[in-house]
Order: sequence, then structure tokens, then C-alpha cells
Amino acid sequence: MRIVIAGGHGQIALRLERLLAGRGNDVAGLIRDPDQAEDLRAVGADPLVHDLEKASVEEIAHAMQGADAAVFAAGAGPGSGTARKETVDHGAAVLFADAAERAGVRRYLVVSSMGATATPPVGTDPVFAVYLRAKAAADADIQARTGLDWTILRPGHLTNDPGTGRVKLAASTGPAPVSRDDVAAVLAELIDTPSTAGLTLELIEGHTPVAVAVKDVAGN
Repeated sequence: MRIVIAGGHGQIALRLERLLAGRGNDVAGLIRDPDQAEDLRAVGADPLVHDLEKASVEEIAHAMQGADAAVFAAGAGPGSGTARKETVDHGAAVLFADAAERAGVRRYLVVSSMGATATPPVGTDPVFAVYLRAKAAADADIQARTGLDWTILRPGHLTNDPGTGRVKLAASTGPAPVSRDDVAAVLAELIDTPSTAGLTLELIEGHTPVAVAVKDVAGN
């Protein structure tokens, strides 16, 4: 398979690129900083330099030509301020989805966030509330599309602990941590499991092997 990943230098994306390339896939990661290119090559991915806040749909669609799947793993990141939550976490996700449709790439996965909602709980940090609303708006846009075989993954609190290969994956799990290693492993399995299309899933640490957890939610 050829898989194109937005946010290709992110912590989850680099782990996912290594996994996918190790399975013999052709992997490309979109980055806006050319200085990051060698990091992608080191994990087996082809770096594609595009700024999703400035690029056109046509430009990104061209970069996605021939892909079998697309993964939106981009994010404005901590300390980015409220404006970029909208332009990246919402706007870039929509643009990337538009480009996937134009390029004929039906399989589309989104790394969202647990708690993504248009009405964050009272007392939520104001910047984080903007982030959650941006993620919720992006998810709603994707969920309304019939031109994509989408799956939305909403991990719990992300850690850099070593992955265990065991998770809890369901429509609703409740909040808990999950390692970035295990998020990447679940994404790789979801790509290979097209029957998970149309599902919005929460992910936390758990006791079920990743492959089994994905098969269970897919009904396989």
C-alpha cells in the first residue's frame, strides 16, 4: 500500500511511519519544515514538503495521487495559541480530506482527541477548549462525508511510555492514558482493516492485544 500521512514529523506519525515502512508499505509524510526530512527518511518515509495552512487542495491532492490510504495526524501543538487550533486542527483536517476526495483516496483516518466536543466542560483551560472545539468541528466534517471510508481515533492522555501492545478500543472507553507507541500500532491495524470505516473510536491502555482489539470493533 501507499499511505500519505499529514503531520509527518509528529511523535505519533514518526512511529506510524516506521511501523508501516517495516511492513513493506510505501509511506510518505507531509512536513512544512524541510529540515525535518532526514528524520522521516530515517524511519523509512518519503518526506513531502507542504504547508497545510497555505497549500491548496489541488497541491495536496497531487501529492496524494496513487495513495491507498491517508492519515491526518497533524496538530498545531502545545503553545501554538488559539488561532492555529482552528487553522491546523480544524482547517487543515478539512483541506486534507478535500484533497483525499479529489485524489480518489477513500481510506481516511483521523487522529483526533478524547473529549473532542463543541461544548467542553465548564472550567476547561480556554486554549484547550478551543482545541477540543476545533477537533470536534473537524470530526463532524469528516463524519458527514460519503466520499471517504473514514475512521476517527480518539486517544486518551498521550504518554511516551513504551508500548505494551495491549489496549482498550471502543466507541466509549472513559479517560485514561495510552502510549504513543500503542496509538501508532492501532492506526496501522486500522489501515489494514477497512471494515472499521464509519467508526469513531476511543483508545486507552488496556489488556487486549492490538490486533484483537481492532478485529473486535470491526466485527471480524
